[in-house]
Parts: sequence; structure tokens; C-alpha cells
Amino acid sequence: MKLFKTLLAAAALGLFAIAPASAQDKGTIGIAMPTKSSLRWISDGDALVAALKEKGYGTDLQYAEDDIPNQLAQIENMITKGSKALIIASIDGTTLSAVLQQAADAGIKVIAYDRLIRDSANVDFYTTFDNFQVGVLQANSLLKGLGYPEKPGPFNIELFGGSPDDNNAFFFYDGAMSVLQPLIDKGDLVVKSGQMGMEKVGTLRWDGAVAQARMDNILSANYSDGSRVDGVLAPYDGLSRGIISSLRGVGYGTADQPWPIVTGQDAEVPSVKAIIAGEQYSTVFKDTRELAKVTANLVDAVLSGGTPEINDEKTYNNGVKVVPSYLLTPYSVDKSNYEELVVGSGYIKAEELK
Repeated sequence: MKLFKTLLAAAALGLFAIAPASAQDKGTIGIAMPTKSSLRWISDGDALVAALKEKGYGTDLQYAEDDIPNQLAQIENMITKGSKALIIASIDGTTLSAVLQQAADAGIKVIAYDRLIRDSANVDFYTTFDNFQVGVLQANSLLKGLGYPEKPGPFNIELFGGSPDDNNAFFFYDGAMSVLQPLIDKGDLVVKSGQMGMEKVGTLRWDGAVAQARMDNILSANYSDGSRVDGVLAPYDGLSRGIISSLRGVGYGTADQPWPIVTGQDAEVPSVKAIIAGEQYSTVFKDTRELAKVTANLVDAVLSGGTPEINDEKTYNNGVKVVPSYLLTPYSVDKSNYEELVVGSGYIKAEELK
């Protein structure tokens, strides 16, 4: 009993720890996310925190709200505070070379998360989805919605790209055009505005308002003669919703003027609701929970001295090196399968879609 009292007293004075190992015993991982304005990045941040906590790490999660200097300052602060590794979803993948040199000098491993960081040798790994395949899925969904080839066309389509400072945007566009370009050349698809190529169709910062304004201009300049937009290639749900707002403004979505086929990406709740309502035709589901798990496993393997799992060492050249990557599989989602893929997987709860 005397020994027990002595032990209790020592514990009370903090002379030794009797608590179980805390989540921070393995150190803190810095997580730099671009913005909370996109629902998917909120989900990614939450999923990464949960996956890393499960592995025994603390986290420092920061959102930069699409402000490049803000993201640079956040990453510098993570380095200063001694983060064991950095997981970075960059705003502009070309602006981080100096801060990544700081990370390398401090011996901190860097994982580019879903957006490739360019022009730096100090990117150790890249975790993402098969981004070229995302574009292929979007293009094939557009054709499916149009009823091609059973309905031969010609169909009037318009093309939208993602942000030119996001390397993924080029993979999405190139993947889609690998399917659509031969049909454009053949005349089965017609881009009535003539606007093609990322330099013309890119949408800075993936901004839905920018996409809406561009669609307004396209409609005014090219479709005031009574011709119809049959389909729109949109690479992200936030852009899709802006495009749909523009289309609604000139009378689409009625019995006389049905909705065009509009694609998307990320399976955001408002867009899945729009698919159910018949406004948006499809989206691409990328299960970011799995991406977070893969990234957490990779971080843990690297910091534990193990061998991280990599399945692509050829595709992603960042201008300085080919970055070892892990690619996950994306899935096309429309009204026919959203319940099975998105709700059935637990990614979105059924009540969120009511």
C-alpha cells in the first residue's frame, strides 16, 4: 500500500507518465490544403487527419483560401514548427520551389497530394487518381448522354478546362480530347464557339463564377440564332453548377429546351442532387477517403524506414524529375449508379441528398 501511494504521488507530480501513448508520439504531419470553398478539399482534410491519427501522428491542417502567399507562409510555419512530413495540395504547383528547398534542408519529406508540384526536385512522392482516365470518363459520359453513336449528330458541344496552374487540368483535358478530338475532326461533334485548347478553355482557380461568365458569353455570341447547345464538357462540379446557372438564364431546363449533357467531377453533394434532378448529367467519383489512406500509409512507411507502395514511376514528370506516384481509380457516376457508388460506399449519406 505504501508503494502504491508513492507511485500515485509520483504520477501526480509528473515524475513519470502512466497514460497510454498519445496520437502525437510519432510527430506532427503538416497538411496544406488550397481552399475551403470546394467541398472536396474539406473532405480531404478531414480524411487525412483521421487516417494519420490512426497511424499515430498529430496533424497541422491549414487552408490557404486560394491565396498563394498565404499557402507559402503556412508551409514555412509547418517547417519551422518541425513537421515530420508535408502533405501539400498546392494552389499553384509552380510556386513552391523555394519553400520546398527549406523542407529538404530540414530533412522533411514532401508528398504532393492530388496536384503535382512542378519545377522542384524536392517532391518525394505524389498521390492522386488516374487523371488522364478522369478525362476519358468525362468524354465517354458526354457521348453516352448525347446518345452517340446511335444518334449520329452532329451535336453542338462546348469545352471547359480546369485551372491552368493545376497540372491535373491538362491531364483531364487531354484525356477527354483523346476521345472527343477524332469526332470533332469527323464533324460528328461541333464546337460552335471555336474555343479549344487549354489556353482558351482553362478556368483560373476552378472558379464557378468565371465558368458561368464564360458560358454567358459563349451563348450570347454563338447561340443567339436559335441553335442549341447539346453538351458541355466540364471538368469539375463547381464549374458545372456555374455553367448550369448560365444555361438556366437563357431558358434551358424546360420542356421546350431540355438540359444539355453537362459532365463534372468530385461527386459533390449539390451536383449529385443536380444529377438526380436531371440538371447535370454526370460526375466523376474519386473516393478521397481512399486517397487519404494511401497517403497516410505512404507517410508512415517513409518515416518508419519502410518501403512506400508506388504503382507509377513513369507518368508524372514535374519538369525536374519523374515523381514516384500512387494512382487510384476514378469512377463515372450518373443517375443510374449514384446510389450504388456514392451512397452505397458511404461517401455521401442518403439523407444529404434529400
